[in-house]
Amino acid sequence: MLNPTQIKSIVSAGEGYNAEFKVSIPSNVKGITEEVCAFANASGGVVLIGVDDTNTIKGVTIDNGKRSAIQNSINEISPALKCEFYIVEVDGLNVAVIEVPSGQNKPYVLSGAIYVRQGPNSQKLTSAEEMRDFFQQAGKIYFDDASCMEANIDTTISKENIDTFRFEAGLVNATSDEQLFTNLKLIANDGHLKNGTILFFGNNPEQFFEKAVIRCLVFDGLDKRYIIDDKVMTGTLYQQYQKSMIWLKSKLNVRYDIESDGANPRNEYWEIPIIAFKETIINSLAHRDYYDKGARITIEVFDDRVEISNPGGLISAVPRNEFGKRSASRNPLIFGLFERMRLVEQIGSGIARIRDVMKDEGLTPPEFITDGMFTVTLRRPFDFDKWVNKWVNNLSEKQILILTAIHNNPSIKKSVLQQLVDFSATALDNNIDVLKGEGLLEREGTKGGVWIIHYINPKVGE
Repeated sequence: MLNPTQIKSIVSAGEGYNAEFKVSIPSNVKGITEEVCAFANASGGVVLIGVDDTNTIKGVTIDNGKRSAIQNSINEISPALKCEFYIVEVDGLNVAVIEVPSGQNKPYVLSGAIYVRQGPNSQKLTSAEEMRDFFQQAGKIYFDDASCMEANIDTTISKENIDTFRFEAGLVNATSDEQLFTNLKLIANDGHLKNGTILFFGNNPEQFFEKAVIRCLVFDGLDKRYIIDDKVMTGTLYQQYQKSMIWLKSKLNVRYDIESDGANPRNEYWEIPIIAFKETIINSLAHRDYYDKGARITIEVFDDRVEISNPGGLISAVPRNEFGKRSASRNPLIFGLFERMRLVEQIGSGIARIRDVMKDEGLTPPEFITDGMFTVTLRRPFDFDKWVNKWVNNLSEKQILILTAIHNNPSIKKSVLQQLVDFSATALDNNIDVLKGEGLLEREGTKGGVWIIHYINPKVGE
């Protein structure tokens, strides 16, 4: 049974994966029962009645008739679910509390429907595909919600990581660390730390989960033949995110502007909007399949694109025709912690935001592969000067000039090229043949045709 101090602590932390607030009893009490059913199908939680959406205790009056209506509605959940339902006085105001355990006999059904907790919201499963996926998940329990038998709370958890979470979540002085872990359901029923707890707060989580890291690579060119940088980002999920963003910044083109009054710090402008990387990396960490122990999240930088992949394709609870509009998490505890840190917004909005920022910058729309590995491809704006500079040791100055002229005007005529480089017709043809021999240039069509440049890189060692 929660005491007033614990209730105030939960209220100050706000709604989330394990907490739902109702300012009053709705006319249809089934709405409360749906939340109870969703908590039972996840890792449990608490419904507080008499608390509004701004995390303010307003108090509530519940007579015997309303209490019976709520209890009777909860009794409609099948199989039977035992919940604690009681009133606590907090600073002179009554708050109704419904404590919901993580059900041991999932799935729990209400009026023929399954409700599940996704981040700070409850979702009703309606399609056969969604229900099949839930039955599969219920059979093996969410990875982040399972116990890590090898971990010891005294030696595994880092105080510094807890403080970082508190700061980012705005919970600096809200409650004790022990109460925080209780409120967020970070300890399993058997007393062990949950996997998601270790991934978020542990010292060196990779000692328990070897592949729960991000591998970052840079390739020279457009394919994977030549690796020029290869780093593995370790630590908590938040640390992996931070390290990956710093690494990406060092590999991409970033320009800076200073406000005209000189009083404000310089603004950063990434060649691909930073928000696209934030959304993609956080989603990879939150939604990857951690049961797949043979694969890691990868960030791969090529001359023309960045690919970010994570194990686990599109979860079957999300129909393909609703991709980008709806979301279901493989790791609702992890997603809920990121949500509390304000690193993710409403579920299902991340894909749309990535598309919008790429469009706003006039860049190629993002590409998504949703089978097997979930891969997001973000196309880089092409930097001709940077590319052609790679060829200065392999081509003559005038051959570089020919490529530059053709890049600027693919329809340029030979007579104009001749004058530009001061070549005879024969010398121009010979140099064009050299460029063709390197695989850099071809001609499409004859009279009225165009030049096509193949933006390949010199071979290593040449």
